[in-house]
Amino acid sequence: MSSEEALSSTLSHWLSFNSWWLLLPFVMLLVMAAFIVAFVLLLYMISPLISPKPLKLNGAHVVVTGGSSGIGKCIAMECYKHGAFITLVARDEHKLVQAKKEVEKCAINDKQVVLCISVDVSKDYSQVESVIKQAQEKLGPVDMLVNCAGTAISRKFEEVEVDCFKRLMEVNYLGSVYPTRAVITTMKERRMGRIMFVSSQAGQIGLFGYTAYSPSKFALRGLAEALQMEMKPYNIYVTVAYPPDTDTPGFAEENKTKPLETRLISETSGVCQPEQVAKIVVKDALQGNFTSSFGPDGYMLSALTCGMSPVTSITEGLQQNSSEQAEGDCGEEHKTP
Repeated sequence: MSSEEALSSTLSHWLSFNSWWLLLPFVMLLVMAAFIVAFVLLLYMISPLISPKPLKLNGAHVVVTGGSSGIGKCIAMECYKHGAFITLVARDEHKLVQAKKEVEKCAINDKQVVLCISVDVSKDYSQVESVIKQAQEKLGPVDMLVNCAGTAISRKFEEVEVDCFKRLMEVNYLGSVYPTRAVITTMKERRMGRIMFVSSQAGQIGLFGYTAYSPSKFALRGLAEALQMEMKPYNIYVTVAYPPDTDTPGFAEENKTKPLETRLISETSGVCQPEQVAKIVVKDALQGNFTSSFGPDGYMLSALTCGMSPVTSITEGLQQNSSEQAEGDCGEEHKTP
């Protein structure tokens, strides 16, 4: 073999050997992609074995507090479209009558019933317990409770009257505690049920102008996390919904006193329609998901603030894990050498 042929042969072998090294990153990438796809498929296959059994609304009794307008009314309408029997709870009798007419238009059969109860769910527990008992005597045990009664005040801290802090805790927090306390015993006896707390994105992070509102919505999450730990052995699942600004009468009233800074923050995420919110929260509650968030912003916010929230599905588990990893990375970046 001549020296030129030997050199050519050596060069070809060298190029062949190095070409494999050049291809190695792409091969590894393909292997990783295949592994991820296989892992996701495996999770999808075993998810029904881990997640709660979905609740069927056809013939179920759903109680909605704050059901005379806004998100509460739309949730009632969404449940009625699935064949549920509805109890609407609110203070204003006139608004309740109007809401009942709108909900009844969503009926899918002639057996469905809409019951209206006028009561302030934040004032007297014995009264709340009494009206819930009446509702169960007429429409049967409560299968799903939606705690949607609430109010908002948006002002700078020193501009909020002291009594408003107390009032918001009563309406937004105790207004959910009392109805939940009234239905929980029966749910435990039946070993089934769903409980929804409608919080807010301002219940995930404190925001300028919400020094009275945010704490009352944060409190719902603490209640929900502790309650889910107690109720899971009884096949009762809790959902906390974190809707963004939503086009409701309450939101319009809130805007009348909203500081400019709060308004500018709110404008970054836009305004949702109550019908959209209702579809998502009802779906999540029926599935037994602990967290119900809205849109890319809401999902990211839930991932970043999930902490040690209960996990009732594969998705929530992955979300919590990714959040912990992200927080760990941030911690490493801020360590001093």
